[in-house]
Amino acid sequence: MKNIRKLALSAVLGASALAPVAGHAQTTAPSTYVNAPLAAPVAPARPKGHCGIFETCASTKIGLGRGDFMIRLSAVGVLPEDRDSKVWANGTALAGTRIKTTNQVMPELTFEYFVTDNISLDLIATSTRHEVAAEGAAVGGKLDVGSAWVLPPTVTVAWHFRPHKRLNPYVGVGGTFMWFHNMNAAGNALGTTKLNSGFTGGPSINAGVDYQLVGNWFFNFDVKQMFVRMHAWAENDSESLKVKAHDSLDPTVVSAGIAYRF
Repeated sequence: MKNIRKLALSAVLGASALAPVAGHAQTTAPSTYVNAPLAAPVAPARPKGHCGIFETCASTKIGLGRGDFMIRLSAVGVLPEDRDSKVWANGTALAGTRIKTTNQVMPELTFEYFVTDNISLDLIATSTRHEVAAEGAAVGGKLDVGSAWVLPPTVTVAWHFRPHKRLNPYVGVGGTFMWFHNMNAAGNALGTTKLNSGFTGGPSINAGVDYQLVGNWFFNFDVKQMFVRMHAWAENDSESLKVKAHDSLDPTVVSAGIAYRF
């Protein structure tokens, strides 16, 4: 019995000794909350393989080669050379008289397809308006003849020296077909009121260079030399006067523009 009392007393004393320690631990435990830093916004993931139209990406082909198709918009200057002219009035040659045609600048559209890495076919489409005059002592120095629009579609086969390179020079040969439309005679001392010209054409040669700017965008510079002879005639209302002219237009065509590859 005595031993039981001692055991109970020891248990009570042990519990009372531990109580302050537990209470102290509860009152001194920290209860501070720390604000977490804000995370930086995350950009949405781009679709795998996506490449912007104005970007050069790992999937972008460098240079030009087989199967490529391009559309090019250029500013083109048409510079007629008028190398050799002959003029007749009612069948009589006017010695020393020649035809002079003005230069013109217009937009040009070109379509080009690469048959092989080195060979391409291209077609240019544009139309330019030119003023025409006769010059020489027989016509009083200078005589305005009129104006005409020219449509000269040209097909070219070109050889490209550096396929699949950013800088790719080329040379080409082709053919030009030339239509004259919307022809208007100018009022002049001869009294001509009608102006017309026949369809014509001739060979052409050219040289140029393509340079890849970014992505599928290219810069192009091109010079063509066309060999075309024009046959034209003018008449007065009564057809009592008929002026006939032959002129080697032989225009030099210079263009610079931007192309996109599809």
